[in-house]
Amino acid sequence: MNRLGRSFLVCGWAGVVFSLAAATAAAEDGPKVVAEPAEVRVQSVEVIFSQVGPVVLLKFRNKAVPVFVDSLVAGSIQGVLAGQKPPRPLSHDLMHTILEALDAKVSQVVITEKEGIFYGALTILAGKTPKVFDSRSSDAIALAIRFKAPILVHQSLVDSFGVDLPGARGKVL
Repeated sequence: MNRLGRSFLVCGWAGVVFSLAAATAAAEDGPKVVAEPAEVRVQSVEVIFSQVGPVVLLKFRNKAVPVFVDSLVAGSIQGVLAGQKPPRPLSHDLMHTILEALDAKVSQVVITEKEGIFYGALTILAGKTPKVFDSRSSDAIALAIRFKAPILVHQSLVDSFGVDLPGARGKVL
């Protein structure tokens, strides 16, 4: 991603934070804040680098849902999973720091799918008020990991896109 693209990304994150701070952000229509029984919690996350690009594996017992991500997000997620701290904060680190400074946190993420594209419903809790924001699934995953928030996926998505796993690996959430 070039410098202009990163600037737009940071400006976008800043817009979300300022909206949250002003308490004027409207909740997006999307998945419910509370998990439905048909949603399953991701047990672990792993980043792998395939021939077609980086992939985040959302793991559930013996299945995984592959989410293709860009290399910057893959590095951001892998760094957190490995316990590495970058010399300068990346966008997800910055958002984590800003939300904590505003006494807000990511309380959960719900990954959905529409026409083969994964979406993330990022629930941010500011005080006792939950706000749900539409997000790229990869950004929602990166923030959920930083806040140790549950990542939920509807069982039908696991059934449709899940692949069988030979063995269990990855960081347990």
